[in-house]
Amino acid sequence: MKLLIDTDSQSMTIIEGCSAQTVSLYSKAAFEAISRQWLRVGWSLSYYMNFSWLGLPVIQIPQDLIRLQEVVYQLQPDVIVETGVFRGGSLVFHASLCQLLSKGRVIGIDLPLPSADRELIERHALAHRITLIEGNSTSPATASRVSEMIQPGEVVLVILDSSHKRDHVRGELECFSRLVTSGSYMVVADGLMRDLVDVPGGKAEWATDNPLAAVDEFLLDHPEFQQVQPPWPFHEGSLTENVSHWPGGWLRRQS
Repeated sequence: MKLLIDTDSQSMTIIEGCSAQTVSLYSKAAFEAISRQWLRVGWSLSYYMNFSWLGLPVIQIPQDLIRLQEVVYQLQPDVIVETGVFRGGSLVFHASLCQLLSKGRVIGIDLPLPSADRELIERHALAHRITLIEGNSTSPATASRVSEMIQPGEVVLVILDSSHKRDHVRGELECFSRLVTSGSYMVVADGLMRDLVDVPGGKAEWATDNPLAAVDEFLLDHPEFQQVQPPWPFHEGSLTENVSHWPGGWLRRQS
């Protein structure tokens, strides 16, 4: 694909193979094409590695964090479960939302869980809202430990953000889907991987070995979940898609 941007004529030409389409530079089509390349270039330059939340690194792009807080505010979850802890910034992000809402707690799961990272999280001002579990997130035993920490009737939101290999994500989906309450979501991070195979640092096998491949398989066996982007609570204009590292990653439980 080629994108030819002409700021003088305020147009953009999208060339794919032998076909070409010229659109307004300020159109929805232009925005989506530019955003796709912005995400790919940004990933190659580790744009997502430049942010922190209340003192700890949060390995997400701001666009995804803003959308996530909208969902948390709408759902008012009692429990947010996240697989993949890394340096703890995302757990603190979730915990800060719980603190603002005066309700909710966070359960973080990872293996291994380095002692230095655990110490930083446990010393944080929001540590009272965070519980850490060191365990394999594809193990039913780990999911059972989490289940025992959830009370009947509590609203549960699950975020899967550890290993992004298809088989690993597929295992997580099976383990944690049963914890998601009706009307809530299971969020599968980094589906962008399948669009990075030709980007510097990407891998050819990501075309099939990626989180969305696991989602596709999971949905065939789980009609109680629907792949749907949460509605924007405030929306003006013609745009319809998130600019996101998590395309197709929002799975809403219907029943």
